[in-house]
Amino acid sequence: MKLWQKKGSKASEVVDTLIHHYTIQNDPLLDLRLLPYDALASMAHAKMLVKIGLLKPGEGKALVSELQSIYELSLEGKFPIAASDEDCHTAIENHLTKKLGEVGKKIHSARSRNDQVLTAIRLFEKAMLEKMEQESRHLQKALTALIKKHGKTTLPGYTHMRQAMPMSVSMWLSQYADALKDHLKLLAAVRTLCDQSPLGTAAGFGVPAILKIDRKMTAKALGFKRVQKNPLYAQLSRGLFEGSISHFCASLMLILNRLASDLILFSMKEFSFISLPAKFCTGSSIMPQKLNPDVLELVRANYHVVLAEEFKIMGITSNLISGYNRDLQLTKAPLFNAIEVTLSSLAVTAHVIKGITINTQKCIEAVRSSEELYATHEAYRLVVEEGVPFRDAYRMIANKYK
Repeated sequence: MKLWQKKGSKASEVVDTLIHHYTIQNDPLLDLRLLPYDALASMAHAKMLVKIGLLKPGEGKALVSELQSIYELSLEGKFPIAASDEDCHTAIENHLTKKLGEVGKKIHSARSRNDQVLTAIRLFEKAMLEKMEQESRHLQKALTALIKKHGKTTLPGYTHMRQAMPMSVSMWLSQYADALKDHLKLLAAVRTLCDQSPLGTAAGFGVPAILKIDRKMTAKALGFKRVQKNPLYAQLSRGLFEGSISHFCASLMLILNRLASDLILFSMKEFSFISLPAKFCTGSSIMPQKLNPDVLELVRANYHVVLAEEFKIMGITSNLISGYNRDLQLTKAPLFNAIEVTLSSLAVTAHVIKGITINTQKCIEAVRSSEELYATHEAYRLVVEEGVPFRDAYRMIANKYK
């Protein structure tokens, strides 16, 4: 039975099949990610209902025990969501009602499916942001290890895809390590944004005061630092927060995109500054000699995938009036995909960095064989040692390389 069905109402008991499938779409599959978080939130909610007297202690204990079982099953992938259940929230309540009878029906007291899904999503987001921090630090560590080993090696630097001035492996790779370090600050800001509990805001207008719910209790139990007080803001934040998370993912993916482009270029035979292990590459079905950096090309391309997911979220959530609108259901898929792609891209990039070889001799030879790389140094030598005005020195050296 659906949470919104009104027994005895013919209009709500019979749902057009085409409408049913269109409105549900892939929610039963997507919500498998939210199941454990919804179970955790429901446990906290049940304990709060006991505290305020809406549940007897024995009822609360039975609900928490069954919800713990659902939580454990969900982690093992053993709690399916049927299409008839619509989503994980309905699946959980239907299961509780089947197992516990009338007690199961009491779990939804003092909450709406709106704040229920918001809370589960918020818990999921917090967990994923923590994973993102871990993966970012792993990549930082891999870059630092490579810098420590080869940092002093010189190689050509480029502007406009032309040789410009000498740089070092340390300068080259540290730019990405530094960018990741700065992005951890951005991640902390996004995490702070998400670290507020929407549970108890119900459908977006709060819960009647007669119920005397304890929102601080559930927020603390679920590890939130604060309560999201304005119930309408809770609904507005669904989309705003997801947009912030997807924007962070896209910004992080841009770093990986640029790093992947460097690695692809510098591993070309014409450069050979670095080498990729053969086991990291794929081959050609027709050209026997080929070793292709497909993994890096996909990292590079996945920046655009994540950016597109951000655009989806921001587009879907624009033009909506205050309060909940069903449009918001469609933000789940792009959010999940943006997070999943970013996490996997961070992990695979760190793996690649750990496996590449810096061809020191090739790097040094490329610098030594290009006198033009030191043109700027020559100009400044004239400025410092001979007192030549820089613009004159610039032109003197430019004439040399005509």
